[in-house]
Amino acid sequence: MEHNLILQPLFALIMLTAIVWIFMYVRRLAFILNNRIDPQRIATPEQLNSVLPAEINNSSNNLKNLFELPTLFYILCLILFATQHVDMIFLYSAWAYVGLRAIHSLIHCTTNVVNLRFAAYFLSSLVLWFITVRLAVSVL
Repeated sequence: MEHNLILQPLFALIMLTAIVWIFMYVRRLAFILNNRIDPQRIATPEQLNSVLPAEINNSSNNLKNLFELPTLFYILCLILFATQHVDMIFLYSAWAYVGLRAIHSLIHCTTNVVNLRFAAYFLSSLVLWFITVRLAVSVL
């Protein structure tokens, strides 16, 4: 199997992060400009959060989420690539993780139905821990 295939889901998650970042700024700036909010009034994260409604802040919260557990995913993908342990199970698991994180982001940035969002988060976490344990067993 080509070991570089594991880099595809890694870059897909990076692209998801970029999309959420763009979405966050488009929504924030539109709200700030449409409501003529003085930038000095939202100079700190606390001030920004107190002024922006939750539906505008959800994408910011999701962006923060994308810098939590997904950082482990990046490390795991790089370890898989470097050690040449990539197989179909790791590859499909990596894509499942990215797909579930994309579903989580879509829910968080739009409807924010907490039960659905949590289900996507929980399932993605299970996939991540599966990759972690399986990789640890295979390299140690």
